[in-house]
Amino acid sequence: MDIEERFEFRDIRPEEYDRAAEIEAVVFPPNEVVASDDVIAQARISPDCFMVAADKKTGEVAGFLYGLATDERRFRDDFFTDKSLHDKNGDNIMLLGLDIMTDYQGHGLGRAVMKHYCAREKARGRKRLILTCLEDLVGMYEKFGYTDLGISDSNWGGEEWHEMEIVLND
Repeated sequence: MDIEERFEFRDIRPEEYDRAAEIEAVVFPPNEVVASDDVIAQARISPDCFMVAADKKTGEVAGFLYGLATDERRFRDDFFTDKSLHDKNGDNIMLLGLDIMTDYQGHGLGRAVMKHYCAREKARGRKRLILTCLEDLVGMYEKFGYTDLGISDSNWGGEEWHEMEIVLND
């Protein structure tokens, strides 16, 4: 069964907030992980900016992509912790994490979540999705259609990040 048939791509549900925080804690190293309280708060504030991939048979969340809406065009670390920066009518989405459980990595689930997220946000009229990633992931995001804008101002977790964007609507 392929990814599209196996998984449902949808907004996060309240009963899945804790699971999302658990997944975040597992897939990111300690210096990069977003605190559980911040993941849960982001899900509560903007569940429509939080897409999960749920196994259709078990209902288990295998991964997710989340962010917040804003009119800003440059990524800053405050987006991870300051929920007041979310503007539900914002033109852009600052992506805060693509979290795929280890057992599901390497099978196209991340690509599928990204594809569904991009399509949904394009249909909503968003202009662009913006994210940061480490250098070793730049190529993956370029395959998803993102453009590398160079080194970001972000220093989340003491790392050097590339800022990337995909234009959805001009």
